[in-house]
Amino acid sequence: MHLIVSRNEIADAVDSFREENPGSKIVFTNGCFDILHRGHVTYLEQARALGNLLVLGLNSDASVRRLKGAPRPYMHAEDRAFLLSRLEMVDMVSVFEEDTPLELIRLVRPDILVKGGDYTPDTVIGKDFVEQQGGRVVIIPFVLGLSTTNIINKIKES
Repeated sequence: MHLIVSRNEIADAVDSFREENPGSKIVFTNGCFDILHRGHVTYLEQARALGNLLVLGLNSDASVRRLKGAPRPYMHAEDRAFLLSRLEMVDMVSVFEEDTPLELIRLVRPDILVKGGDYTPDTVIGKDFVEQQGGRVVIIPFVLGLSTTNIINKIKES
């Protein structure tokens, strides 16, 4: 599938997939994915393995800047979305402007909500909504030592 979809298109796209694939599991994750690296790819592979469709909510440039501070992001949202949408395990990418993906989660209505190891189930945005819909939250551990911040620091040091 590998689509970049707008907020206005996401619910219809996911609903179409559900209709065509009864009993399938929709997985949702989100993040900045600024400077894509092996840790991201490993995480996304593990997330996709939990279901039949992986929907990725991508923070917009303004959202990344608010969360991470200037000069982030290093890559524009359009470039991050393009790269992520080309990964085999990512089925849909949708950019969101807010600081949290809650509105996007409500539109997607995932069966499984996935976040990385720096979260606990109780700190995951959208947990209550997903669980009320009969879904669950899964935390995937980080690959140790692999982070965008570590990469940036290494570049600065050299």
